[in-house]
Amino acid sequence: MLITCWSAKGGSGTTTIAAALALSLADDTGEEVTLVDLAGDLPAALGMSEPSGPGVSDALAAHPSADPAAEARRARLELVPGVGLIPHGAGPLRGGAAMEALVRGLGLHAEGRIVVVDAGVVRPGTPALDAVLGSPSSLLVTRPCYLSVRRAVGLPVRPDAVVLVDEPGRSLGHRDVEAVLGVPVRAVVPLEASIARAIDAGLLLARLPRSLSRALRAAA
Repeated sequence: MLITCWSAKGGSGTTTIAAALALSLADDTGEEVTLVDLAGDLPAALGMSEPSGPGVSDALAAHPSADPAAEARRARLELVPGVGLIPHGAGPLRGGAAMEALVRGLGLHAEGRIVVVDAGVVRPGTPALDAVLGSPSSLLVTRPCYLSVRRAVGLPVRPDAVVLVDEPGRSLGHRDVEAVLGVPVRAVVPLEASIARAIDAGLLLARLPRSLSRALRAAA
């Protein structure tokens, strides 16, 4: 199973949702889970130092005859038993066919495993958009924000479902988001102080907040 998490606007919480989803799935299923970092923020969100070895950017820059998915899998780092990370790498990401091949290839080799891709913010012409286009399943992470939803509607890609980060005081509800995007809201994640504290303290990997794990059980 491969799931790509993405957003149409910065600050939506995509990296946190991708990391928490991977950790929750590993705990719930007992299957091997791999996080793929296309946005470059997963090490900080997980409270770990920046990896110094190769990553996704190196896999995409390999010789054209090489399999980018196989190159990326070789860069996998074990975080905790059963959960690994394919880091971003030091160089810029290539888009186009190479990115689509990488994501599709990771999905083809995911039998008996789970792959969660953090694509970050998707914009026209970015490698993140090519990643979503190559993904067999994608989750849009968004707040109930008019600008975020409007940007998502304007993209040439549709998510399979939405993870809604519930922000108090917004006029849009999950039914409004479903109506505009035409896809279901699969999970609603509350904005809680315990989640913010876990992220700020770098404890997401060591101690995933129960409210976050519970909210994401329906996302996969």
